[in-house]
Amino acid sequence: MLYLATFNWGWMVAAALCGFGMGWISVVQRGQGFSDATMKKCGVLLGVAILVSLLRLVPGRAGYWLDLGLVMFVVYLAGCAFGSRLRALVVSRLAPPA
Repeated sequence: MLYLATFNWGWMVAAALCGFGMGWISVVQRGQGFSDATMKKCGVLLGVAILVSLLRLVPGRAGYWLDLGLVMFVVYLAGCAFGSRLRALVVSRLAPPA
């Protein structure tokens, strides 16, 4: 993990900034979300990818890319959470007094 952070910090910063931007603008999005079936399929796929990574079933360069992709995905999601929370705090509108 330290190896990934040391040599790919630029990519991780880029993933965090992209996540921050998406989190910032996603608060104002009014579209429909994914269906429950799609979310379950994505969750299973992500769980399988994490399990494969932890068990080191993919050797060599492909395993390295899998690990890097999963780490960047976590950094992206953290950026999304931070961006949406910051936008909610900065752009919050106070309700008029009753």
